[in-house]
Amino acid sequence: MLMKTSGAAGRSSLFARLGRVISRSPVGRGWRRSSDLDLVQRSLGFAALGFITLVPLLIIVSSADPEHGRGFAQWLGEGLGVSTASRERVEQLFTRPGQALRTTTVFGIVVLAAFGLAFGVAVQSGYEKVWDLPPARWWARWRHVVWLGVLIGYLFASATITLRPESLAGAFAASLSAVLFFWWSQRILLGGRVRWYALLPGAVATMVGLLGLRVFSLLVYSPLIASNAITYGPVGTVLVIQSWLVGVGLVVFGGALVGRLLHEELPRVVRALKRRGHGADARPEDR
Repeated sequence: MLMKTSGAAGRSSLFARLGRVISRSPVGRGWRRSSDLDLVQRSLGFAALGFITLVPLLIIVSSADPEHGRGFAQWLGEGLGVSTASRERVEQLFTRPGQALRTTTVFGIVVLAAFGLAFGVAVQSGYEKVWDLPPARWWARWRHVVWLGVLIGYLFASATITLRPESLAGAFAASLSAVLFFWWSQRILLGGRVRWYALLPGAVATMVGLLGLRVFSLLVYSPLIASNAITYGPVGTVLVIQSWLVGVGLVVFGGALVGRLLHEELPRVVRALKRRGHGADARPEDR
């Protein structure tokens, strides 16, 4: 009986030590910070605001250049990275570019712009939580206007520039522009309170996450759009787009969080490797 008790105590002590090691590791710190960030809830809010603000705004903006632009529906289908058949399902949800401008009112644009600024506030709040910063002052709201304008311009440019993402030059240009945009987005929304070099890993991690989301869309969302369109009609396609926006929110906030972890952990790893290297180079009599 005593041996069983001591064995159970030994296993409990081993698990406790293992738990402390994991908790102190970068993985443990990242898990705690993602819990504090409430990543899933923020991503759901990102998807909701993005769908009711960015989608109508981008439909209007893409309609401004119907001859050279590809239209929002076609751009969204390519952004999802789904098959041709699924893109056709997406295009059926939206009006043609010429019709959007004719049916848009000034009041509607003002309301969409107001909700768009709320979307910028949500993204800024997530970035501030990632870096444990207090909310910005009220007079810094102009940053949301600038950020929203650049975001719409960036997405409009990606819908009108004819570089194909399948080509090497197109993939490089798209990846570089994404890194630059998310790098700048963190800087302006955080009000310059975090240095440029600290924000770069987050921009790169976000870009890599979007590439992974594109592959996931091709494997999962593409057949899901086709099946949901048959089962639920257009509503099924809307549900898939909404879930894709949730994934984009996870990538945006999760990429910033991974970037902070990389910024903090890489110097520690480098210092630890240097100490081990110096210890290995020491002569036996000096040890």
